[in-house]
Amino acid sequence: MNQGLALEIMLSGESVLLTGPAGTGKTFVLNQCIRLAKSAGKHVSVTATTGLAATHLGGTTIHSWAGIGVLDELPRGFADHIAKGRREIIEKTDILIIDEISMLHDYRLDMVDTACRLVRGKPDVPFGGIQVIMSGDFYQLPPINRQGSRAGGFVVTSNAWRELDPTICYLSDQYRQTDNSLLDILTALRAGDIRRHHAEQLLARADAPVPSDLALTELHTVNVDVDRINEAKLRELDGDEVVYEQATTGSATYVENLQRSVLAPAILTLKLGALVMAVKNAANRHYANGSIGTVVDFEPGTDYPIVAFRSGRTVTMMPDTWELRDGDKKRAGISQIPLRLAWAITVHKSQGMTLDAARIDLRKAFVEGMGYVALSRVKDLDNLYLAGINRMALEVSAEARSIDETLRARAAADSHKFAHLAAKASKRDLATPINKPKKSAAGSTWQAKIAKMRETYPNAYRPWTAQQDAQIKQDFTNGVALKDIAVTQGRHEGSIRMRLQKHFGEDAIQ
Repeated sequence: MNQGLALEIMLSGESVLLTGPAGTGKTFVLNQCIRLAKSAGKHVSVTATTGLAATHLGGTTIHSWAGIGVLDELPRGFADHIAKGRREIIEKTDILIIDEISMLHDYRLDMVDTACRLVRGKPDVPFGGIQVIMSGDFYQLPPINRQGSRAGGFVVTSNAWRELDPTICYLSDQYRQTDNSLLDILTALRAGDIRRHHAEQLLARADAPVPSDLALTELHTVNVDVDRINEAKLRELDGDEVVYEQATTGSATYVENLQRSVLAPAILTLKLGALVMAVKNAANRHYANGSIGTVVDFEPGTDYPIVAFRSGRTVTMMPDTWELRDGDKKRAGISQIPLRLAWAITVHKSQGMTLDAARIDLRKAFVEGMGYVALSRVKDLDNLYLAGINRMALEVSAEARSIDETLRARAAADSHKFAHLAAKASKRDLATPINKPKKSAAGSTWQAKIAKMRETYPNAYRPWTAQQDAQIKQDFTNGVALKDIAVTQGRHEGSIRMRLQKHFGEDAIQ
């Protein structure tokens, strides 16, 4: 199926699985769908199975969106205790996007389905009536089953999948790989038919010298190697280290469970010039989970790192919080600067990326599909530098191959079923931007709203200074009322409440 027909099927209101090999433009089609659906007035919720993957679409994780967090099953009374803001988002969603679906456990898709039905009050309709668009490739990374957590498989074995019965849009045209040699290797990997000449071509890249002026992203299979490289790069920088140690609340067991889903290290060590990655979305959208930047300074008084992100924004990074909740009870909390070093990343975190060049180490590949994901990140063999490879890196899941055969057959039938949309698809220019509707003269711009708000609250939406932070914490500790702090700070009382919750925890402000 081509991109145009897949897009028209999604825009027609069908729940869909958008799939196909790496490099066929799944993310591009999703972005087009999001763009066109929003322009038509639809409420689109954009999610992915990991925070980094979600940033490719400008969204959040499906776990966060559904309010399930790191839980393995929905707690009793889930719908009664879900946060008001989360409830409103689920209730008004018309289209739910879930990217990198291969990495989502079957039972978690069932949890999302159940959450939507409960919150929307439609228990007999899949996902409470939301149009669901899933995207991903089952040949890529599977769901990870961790020791001590509930085990699961691909989403196609879930009850939610069976009841939703999505239309299959299987993309086949290749857009990433420009080199037939690399494309041939990747195709052979998917077919489980790697031959001697394929292996010889890959091994030849292990001897290829890396140009001294080439900026490479390094991909490794295990966190310990990523940490080793990042620490070595940090040591090469001049200047003093600045260390940030996380603060935690809750029992050790709950904290340990929460830590597995928090990408910020327990002890973060930085220097001036360090390459870093944000590991959480900023509430003010100044950075996103996965944003890359460089430490350019440290804030006087607090030593908070100041990061120049590649987006062009320079942001003072203050501690953020992660929570593990069970219904309305907070079981654990972690507070830390939402950053980690970024000279090297894991193959797991690279899924969905296109890299101009990469140095890839597959000597410790430990799961089927890992080699396929890593090798398919680059466009051609000439920009692939191989540190080594093992046999597992050349394996793909037999279950994924079986699933793929079924999906191809269903996609052929669905292509025929929706053939009437092909003419409409051929007329759509995917490169033409959508003109946003013009605002009426009476409509207020965001800047105007801010200006109006600042007539009452002079500091509304202004960055917090270290002096203001120190003052608000001192006043709260001394028992000053929130309304009086709000007057002193020139901000809305709700803003004061949120700031204090950031510093002292949600449960501290009743």
